[in-house]
Amino acid sequence: MPKEFIVAIELGSSKITGIAGRKNLDGSISILAVVKEDSTTCIRKGVVYNIDKTVMCLTNIIKKMETALKSKIAYVYVGVGGQSIRSMKNVIVKEFTEPTVVTQDMINELMDANRNMTYPEQEILDAATQEYKVDQQYQLDAVGIQCSRLEGNFLNILWRKAFYRNLNKCFEQAGIAIADMYLAPLAMADSVLSEGEKRSGCVLVDLGADTTTVSVYYKNILRHLAVIPLGSNNITKDIATLQMEERDAERMKIKYASAYTENSDIDNTLRLTIDQDRDILSRDFINIVEGRLQEIVENVWFQVPNEYIDKLLGGIILTGGGSNMRNIERAFRNHTHIEKIRVARFILPTINASQAEITAHDATMNTVLGLLEKGDMNCAGEEITNDLFGGTGDQPATVGDNSHKPPRAINEISGRGIVQTEEEKKKAEEEARRRREEEEEAERQRQADEEERLRREKRENSFWNKALRGLKKFGKDIMAEEE
Repeated sequence: MPKEFIVAIELGSSKITGIAGRKNLDGSISILAVVKEDSTTCIRKGVVYNIDKTVMCLTNIIKKMETALKSKIAYVYVGVGGQSIRSMKNVIVKEFTEPTVVTQDMINELMDANRNMTYPEQEILDAATQEYKVDQQYQLDAVGIQCSRLEGNFLNILWRKAFYRNLNKCFEQAGIAIADMYLAPLAMADSVLSEGEKRSGCVLVDLGADTTTVSVYYKNILRHLAVIPLGSNNITKDIATLQMEERDAERMKIKYASAYTENSDIDNTLRLTIDQDRDILSRDFINIVEGRLQEIVENVWFQVPNEYIDKLLGGIILTGGGSNMRNIERAFRNHTHIEKIRVARFILPTINASQAEITAHDATMNTVLGLLEKGDMNCAGEEITNDLFGGTGDQPATVGDNSHKPPRAINEISGRGIVQTEEEKKKAEEEARRRREEEEEAERQRQADEEERLRREKRENSFWNKALRGLKKFGKDIMAEEE
């Protein structure tokens, strides 16, 4: 019997993580394999900057997972995140000469027009519909409403084109077919946020190693997305300025760091041990940690649009490795004055696992688990056997290439966090070009038919044509009289 499992890969600043799991009938997910590769030499702030080394890491992950699964991997789900991802609002307007009932085709035209927007050096990864303004009324669904003016409000999520191309190139060179590419922050948000939090308004803060991602939700809609180029590694580097190696600074951060410490609780004589020969003053350590963390919190709060600050009834949700720091909720509460703050150390769906990385529930696996939860296609390829004569076992139900599905319409993927791969984008552009050419040909044929009809009418109504018809009629009348 062919194997069935889903594979997801997250490209993080400190590590690339591959995970395989099987979805059960009760909705839970059983984790089959987890593999990690250090990515500090090839990924910076969540972005690929060394393609060759990233390809090597991806290849190693796939090989290790195939060995653990005893099966080839045909496809993987991939998360897109990192520096320079940002959101930008856009408005598309359609005017009608007379009151018209809005149809789905009209909505699709607005969505297409929005996705065709161009930004210098930026690629539109996804477009989330905010609402439609039908005349003077705002509606989440405008289909079926009569109006004279239709306005579509969209939130476009942008990324540097160079980063987008590099990411696609890595998987292409590694020979790994992509089942779907998702915006990592949106995939994780769907797994750690409740419907009530999204609906009532909340801020999701993912405190990563090199970056901090801020997502603002209200009425179940993503309202703002930004990636701040600051993370827990910045705290480590600041600690290292106290004349120590970064590995010692990281160890001390994990052991001693607190996001907030009452001034009365600071012992001015206490010294923290670096190694057997050296130590540092506790107050200096605390000042450095809190100083950098306050900068991160201030930048996070600055990203929240003013129009939503008083609508955050769902509060602030913290996740990511940086959320494990002691008193992290207190630090955010002191600056934002938001009382409702929780730390999402694990995703909401049920996960069955024995791997230490998963059972730790330390918020470091939330993104890749969110990607795994999004998967709905069997990623299993050929079964690996010990056949010495070259047999590879049962054949897979699918083939590992990029032609596993036809191009999807924009309205099928918009706002769902799905990012088109370059292959899909090319197919979609080719399909759009073909449809455009067919429409243009149909329009040319219609115009030609109309011109022919006008020429015919002109000939029939010309002086000589009328005279000829008159002579013919006169001749027929004379012949009739003679008879």
